[in-house]
Amino acid sequence: MEKVEAIEHIKILSEEAVALLKELIETESFSREEEGTAFLIENYFNKKGIPFSRKKNNLWAFNKHFDHTKPTLLLNSHHDTVKPNKSWTLNPFVAKVEDGKLYGLGSNDAGGCLVSLLATFCYFYEYENLNYNIAIATTAEEEISGKEGLEIVVPELPEISFAIVGEPTEMHLAVAEKGLLVLDCAAKGKSGHAAREEGDNAIYKALKDIQWINSYQFPKVSPTLGPVKMSVTIINAGTQHNVVPDVCNFTIDVRATDQYTLEEIIDVIQEHIGSEVSARSIRLRPSSIPMDHPIVKAGLALGRNAYGSPTTSDQALLDCPSLKMGPGHSGRSHSADEFIYLHEIDAGIKQYITMLEAVIL
Repeated sequence: MEKVEAIEHIKILSEEAVALLKELIETESFSREEEGTAFLIENYFNKKGIPFSRKKNNLWAFNKHFDHTKPTLLLNSHHDTVKPNKSWTLNPFVAKVEDGKLYGLGSNDAGGCLVSLLATFCYFYEYENLNYNIAIATTAEEEISGKEGLEIVVPELPEISFAIVGEPTEMHLAVAEKGLLVLDCAAKGKSGHAAREEGDNAIYKALKDIQWINSYQFPKVSPTLGPVKMSVTIINAGTQHNVVPDVCNFTIDVRATDQYTLEEIIDVIQEHIGSEVSARSIRLRPSSIPMDHPIVKAGLALGRNAYGSPTTSDQALLDCPSLKMGPGHSGRSHSADEFIYLHEIDAGIKQYITMLEAVIL
């Protein structure tokens, strides 16, 4: 594609991306309720003449000249949103542009990323003789780590060589992401009357375990993600003031790094505390991509920063090297009067294209 033609093509794709984002904002798409935005994405593909597949509220497509002998890269972002909090002063379902900002629920997390990746996919869709096939997946239920989002799409895709997951990072490179492990724990004692020296107070047993959790440091520290972090976030015990409780339940939020498997972390915790430990899930694993991966090197060459992300995204569901990157600012996510700058979308599309050109052409 000639340079002038490419510039004009990107300009049109950027305008279409903003128009689609406005439609997405004005269509409710809470997690598990994304039918409306899935329909909009269907329309987008249909207008472009791009064949696609759909499973529940997830849609995916491949580049026109897909070659089964070549590796496949995945572009992914989500179209579900959280519910707006009570602090909104604007209508969260009205796409309002003011001072270069596009306001609306999901504009920043992760609508701007989604439409920018769609534009990038369309840019390369007609290309022949690429080094990689390109798959794009627009998925549901990310905000609740649901099981009917990206997780049910991955088995429908060919083996993925690497992935770019669109989340607002100011187009910097999140080369690693902590996993999430939620543990429900139960300290067991024996009930008795609080007025007499009887019973075995489960709260005191739990406090001993909680103190260990608060002070323990896993010895291996990730160079990109830092240490494993444990926080007790919920505690519940007792039925009435004069009964010594026989059970104290508490919950541990564990942010895991690439230095340990989730199973190893569970084993260490269970070895050191007396409470029973039960994992809600071991689905949301740490993820990363090597610093010498071509897509990372392409981003660094543009002056972007590489860092480890403490938050969890759909990266956790991918069993391949993955890079989290997208337009927008993480601090605006889930906030009142959420917005994204229009120039961020345009710049995001251009950076996605430039980085991919260095790898797939």
